[in-house]
Amino acid sequence: MIADRVAAVRERIARAAARVGRPAGDVTLVAVAKTHPPEAVREAFAAGVRDVGENRVQEAEGKAAALADLRPQGLRWHLVGHLQSNKAKKAAALFDWVHSLDGAPIARRLGQAAAAEDRKLSALVQVDLASEPTKSGLDEAQLFPTLESLRGLPAVSVLGLMALPPYEEEPERVRPYFRQLRVLCDRARQQGLLEGAELSMGMSHDLEVAVEEGATLVRVGTAIFGERHG
Repeated sequence: MIADRVAAVRERIARAAARVGRPAGDVTLVAVAKTHPPEAVREAFAAGVRDVGENRVQEAEGKAAALADLRPQGLRWHLVGHLQSNKAKKAAALFDWVHSLDGAPIARRLGQAAAAEDRKLSALVQVDLASEPTKSGLDEAQLFPTLESLRGLPAVSVLGLMALPPYEEEPERVRPYFRQLRVLCDRARQQGLLEGAELSMGMSHDLEVAVEEGATLVRVGTAIFGERHG
């Protein structure tokens, strides 16, 4: 079941990439396992998924322990939800990627914790493109000064940007947000403020539009694991 869904999502990514002349291999599928059990992640791994996303450090901790045998086989953990400063130490030990940096203080704390663990983390800065009060992220005015202050951060490579745009029934309506994130990423790179050009954007219902606009990581939960539990 999960293997079929993974194949269907990969097909959607490939078609969207082909439409704009991109290799499908440029897009990393991050399977978001929030509320789903370790067995579901194991099934996705067997279907070729290597990148797994979690929204909360606490939930990821239990799953990572249950799936420790998959780590040496290439399983990578991505934190895609908000990171609280009191969880930075655990996050640094657990995750390979953090998509949701939203300020210099939390980034520094994460960097110190990763350095203490002798680990190097890949990170993205979350941008709040629609100024939604319920969502984390920096607004555009804060983005560049924050990226400036993150230069030379120990043990954390700031590789790009992430966004969680407003939910729209019609995915086409989200395209301007994805395009805006890509423009911001290009500008930040030109100014030497990012170490890469990674764009984490697009979810189960709008991933095609995100891929067409340059997503390099898509965060897909429901289309792989089904509806959330609890």
